[in-house]
Amino acid sequence: MTNNVQLSRLDLNLLISLDALITERSVTRAAERLHLSQPALSASLARLRSHFGDPILARRGNAYELTPFALRLAEHTTTALEAARRVFESQATWEPSESEREFSIYGSDYGFTTIGRVVSELAAERAPGVRFRFMLHNPMVVEDAANRLRSVDGMVIPHGFLSGLPYLDLWRDGWVAVVSSSNQAVGEKITMENIAELPWVMTYQTRSASTSAERQIMQLGVEPRVDVVVESFQSLPHFVVGTNRIALIQAALIPFALRVGSVRVLPLPFDATPLVNALWWHPVHNRDSEHEWMRGLFKDAADIVAAAAAKDAPKVPA
Repeated sequence: MTNNVQLSRLDLNLLISLDALITERSVTRAAERLHLSQPALSASLARLRSHFGDPILARRGNAYELTPFALRLAEHTTTALEAARRVFESQATWEPSESEREFSIYGSDYGFTTIGRVVSELAAERAPGVRFRFMLHNPMVVEDAANRLRSVDGMVIPHGFLSGLPYLDLWRDGWVAVVSSSNQAVGEKITMENIAELPWVMTYQTRSASTSAERQIMQLGVEPRVDVVVESFQSLPHFVVGTNRIALIQAALIPFALRVGSVRVLPLPFDATPLVNALWWHPVHNRDSEHEWMRGLFKDAADIVAAAAAKDAPKVPA
């Protein structure tokens, strides 16, 4: 109750002022951005300073800098503004064909190339005014998913990274190896000796971010020698061409790898655990009718992706 009373005494427009001040780091520029007079924004800054007990902006020579506390506030401010926007965009009745809502989804370039593309095509047919914003995730976003998903609509990522959140299973995929056509160290088949001895190009490679196939290799007692790390699955073949490196890609990306040219796609010498791709979201969206419509769109798109994969997947030499 005390917290509610304190919140009721605050002008939530202060949140907009705070965001502008943090972004611009200048009262003058923040006022221009918000189309306010400088005295009006200075008054808002004074109220914010009083509320937080912190200067927010501190003079350093001829310029202002954010205080350490303000730097910590920056991400929370963006999240809070996005959540407030979603509250006031919500409608008691929602007609997809008449809506101009924007759905925001985190994922990798693999997720966007596969299901993201199909989702956007279905949305264009069923609700032309609806927009999708596909944003690349990174290890920080994934580790903070429970908080990040409060202010976005979902994250496309395989099982094994998130837990304790609602999800919708989408489609399954496998893993294959990619090597340069000029790589003479690899014969008609890739071997465990190749995996152990040759250099690798891998994705992400942080303490909490690695693919299931990469983890499986290490569980088999092999510590890959990593030459290059990139945060993009589609880029992997480009870092293989003309080298003796190995990379792992999802089977759905085989056509994209072959378009790069001068690469070979080979099966792995062990049974790699299949990927189970899923859409994850925060429980606050569970009963949101607009979000339910979006989830239905992803389900229909997943069926299309799975059917296309079964029909058109290029054959990998056994």
